[in-house]
Amino acid sequence: MRQLGLVCGLVIGLLMGTSVRAEVTITPDVVYGHKSGLAMTMDVFTSTENANGAGVMFMVSGGWYSRWQPPEQMQGRFKPLTDKGFTVFAVRHGSSPKFSIPEAVSDVRRSVRFVRLNADRFKIDPQRLGVFGYSAGGHLSLMLGTASDDGDPAASDPVERVSNRVAAVVAFVAPTDLRIMVKDAPDRLDAYARFPALDLDLKLAEEDSPLVHVTPDDPPTLLIAGDKDDLVPIEHSRTIHAAFEKANVMSRLIEVAGAGHGFRDEDARRSTESMVEWFQLQLAP
Repeated sequence: MRQLGLVCGLVIGLLMGTSVRAEVTITPDVVYGHKSGLAMTMDVFTSTENANGAGVMFMVSGGWYSRWQPPEQMQGRFKPLTDKGFTVFAVRHGSSPKFSIPEAVSDVRRSVRFVRLNADRFKIDPQRLGVFGYSAGGHLSLMLGTASDDGDPAASDPVERVSNRVAAVVAFVAPTDLRIMVKDAPDRLDAYARFPALDLDLKLAEEDSPLVHVTPDDPPTLLIAGDKDDLVPIEHSRTIHAAFEKANVMSRLIEVAGAGHGFRDEDARRSTESMVEWFQLQLAP
C-alpha cells in the first residue's frame, strides 16, 4: 500500500528554514505533538497570492508507514490544491512497525486539533478543513471523517480540548473494513501478511474500521478506487459508499475502469481534478 505521488516534485530555494516560491511558502517540520520522546511533525504549504482560507490535510501514509522526505520534493503533488488557494498540511504519524494503527489514528486526530487550534497562525478558517490520502492514508482520512469528536473540555492539554472534526474527505483506494484484513480474519488476502500494522485482533480492527462508524453527521466524502485493485479491492469503497447513502451522507464513488492500486497518466490527472473540485465545492467560503 505504497503512497502514491500525483505529480513530480518541484525544486525550490531555501531561506531561513522556510522554502519560498512566488506562489507557495513551505514551512517544514511544524511540531504538532510529542510521543516516545519524539516530535510529531507536519509540513505546511501556503499559497501566497490567492489563499482561499481553507485547509486540506494530507495523510502521509502508505501501509501505515509514514516516511519523511524533503518538502521541496512533495510540493508538486500539492500544486493542484495550492494553485486554487488551499493551504496544505502534510501530516506524518507514528509509523509502522513501531507504532500501531490505533496509534496512527490517535496521531492524525491530534493533528486536526492542532491545526484548528492554530487556525489564526495558519490564516485559515477552522471550520473549513478537509483531509485526503491514498491507501492507508485514505483509511486514516475516513477515520477522521467517520470517528471524530468535539474534544475533551476537561483535558489539561489545550490541543485535546479542540474538535478533530473535518468538513470534507477524499479517500483514494482506501481500506474501509480492517476486520477482513487483520491476522485473525478468515480468508484474508495473503498480501496483508507483509504489513505489520495489520497485526491486530478483531476487536481493535473493528474500532478502527471506518465502515463501522458511519453516521448521518459525517462530512461529504469522495471515494476514488480502481475496479481492478487486487490489494484493496473496490468492494471496500463500494461498501462504505452504500453505508453513506443509507445514512444520507453526501458521498460520491468514482470507479476508475481498469485501474489497480494506484493511477497513472490520464487516470491520475482526472482523479486529481475530481479531488480538487470536491474540496472547492465543499470548502468554498
